[in-house]
Amino acid sequence: MRDAATYLGISESTLYVWRHRRIGPPSFRLGPRGRVVYRRSALEGWLNEQEVSDSRSNITLSPLERHDKGFN
Repeated sequence: MRDAATYLGISESTLYVWRHRRIGPPSFRLGPRGRVVYRRSALEGWLNEQEVSDSRSNITLSPLERHDKGFN
């Protein structure tokens, strides 16, 4: 978990909370009581999803770029 948190640039406690709230990147346990594992490809995919869904990174979602007709 430490490596995944470092990779994402967040604290381990934040990643722990995200995991339990099911809002963070996908993870799994190795064995019934094993350690929590994050695949690097899953971390990269999750980061890409966050970037695409953020209006600051995706101009098509930006409210500043709206071209609604009828408003001047």
